Amino acid sequence: MLTRKQHELLSFISDRLGETGVSPSFEEMKEALDLKSKSGVHRLVSALEERNFIRRLPNRARALEVMRLPEGMKPLAAAPRSPAIVAPRAPMPILAAANDVLDIPLHGRIAAGLPIEAIEGQSMLSVPAALLGPGEHYALEVSGDSMVEAGILDGDYALVRRQEEAREGDIVVALVHEHEATLKYWRHEGELVRLDPANRAHDPQRYAPDEVRVQGRLAGLLRRY
Repeated sequence: MLTRKQHELLSFISDRLGETGVSPSFEEMKEALDLKSKSGVHRLVSALEERNFIRRLPNRARALEVMRLPEGMKPLAAAPRSPAIVAPRAPMPILAAANDVLDIPLHGRIAAGLPIEAIEGQSMLSVPAALLGPGEHYALEVSGDSMVEAGILDGDYALVRRQEEAREGDIVVALVHEHEATLKYWRHEGELVRLDPANRAHDPQRYAPDEVRVQGRLAGLLRRY
């Protein structure tokens, strides 16, 4: 089942597409659902995508497609211009404004060298919505040079999808000994977890599985000039 807000958002989008053929912007969705920020809209859209009610269209900024509606919810049909039998229309893309910006939590600095203590902050970082995929995200400021060969530089903002599992070779935020965090490639070496840098001047770090855990996977980078 959808939550009440998820149902309201899907209904609002479906109605708007039926009326105009153009989807509402994130700002219009926020106002229609009486939400405090567009970050809330992003979370709802991500939840609908994860449950296969909508999907993102490739190579189109913030373009989504309605895949299905819950039982009992019917799309608002556009009125035909002349009496006729109207064939069912294919799902229409949901086009959000390309300049939508979301505020995500900024949790201090993350080491791209030796592990440093992760600082939990209360700041927010404004991020173009097109840089984020589904799921819950947060940002960390990169400190160090051990990931430069992956294009991750000191002072960049790592945009991280919050999750506790990773595939071999993913770039992750790894929490070491429950109080130090680092940004590295996640790999295994026998029974050990190996955190690999992307800088030939740095050595891999090896830990027992109970000494390190995943706190998120790198989803994107934001760089300010």
